[in-house]
Amino acid sequence: MSPREQLCEYGRRAVDLGLVIGTSGNLSVREGDLVAVTPSGVALDRLTPEMCPVVDVAGHLVEGDLQPSSETPMHLAVYGTTDARAIVHTHSVFGTVVATTMTELPPVHYNALMLGGVVKVAEYATYGTPELAANVRAALEGKRAALMANHGGVTIGGTLEEAFELTRLLEWLCEVYVRGLGVGKPTVLTDEQLAAVVERALNPPEFPRL
Repeated sequence: MSPREQLCEYGRRAVDLGLVIGTSGNLSVREGDLVAVTPSGVALDRLTPEMCPVVDVAGHLVEGDLQPSSETPMHLAVYGTTDARAIVHTHSVFGTVVATTMTELPPVHYNALMLGGVVKVAEYATYGTPELAANVRAALEGKRAALMANHGGVTIGGTLEEAFELTRLLEWLCEVYVRGLGVGKPTVLTDEQLAAVVERALNPPEFPRL
């Protein structure tokens, strides 16, 4: 499946799962010095491969008739400072709730380790601006996910599938936290508890054979 076909496939999935509404959200895939990105102003479940522009790492349009997403500068900034090969940005409900009320999402479940532990909320800036790109880049340092204040969330991966699954995980963690607040004060895992999870994953128990 080509990068542009992947954008269509995962764009539809994002809409089906309620991670975006209207024409919000954007995705991209990098191959070498070229980046395929979703276009501006088109709902993600209406995309066709030829609709998806291709830009170089400097932001110059290489292929396509439609304008790249307004968040393309953010995508390119992230590609320039991480090992990401795919990026997913959504306006999911619970992620946006956390992004409008908090400065970080604490690790209330050990699966937060898959995102890098604590998820930081990037400072607010107008969408599509260099300021927002810089803020997101800073929040992603050492992480696989970040929230964007009063905006949404972003995840990165080695493939679009990986980035998309991390988006689903980010939304799940945000929902667990938000729903937990309705019952009481969610318990946050300590550094020691998270380190024990890492140790367990690296050294799984061996079960005796019968």
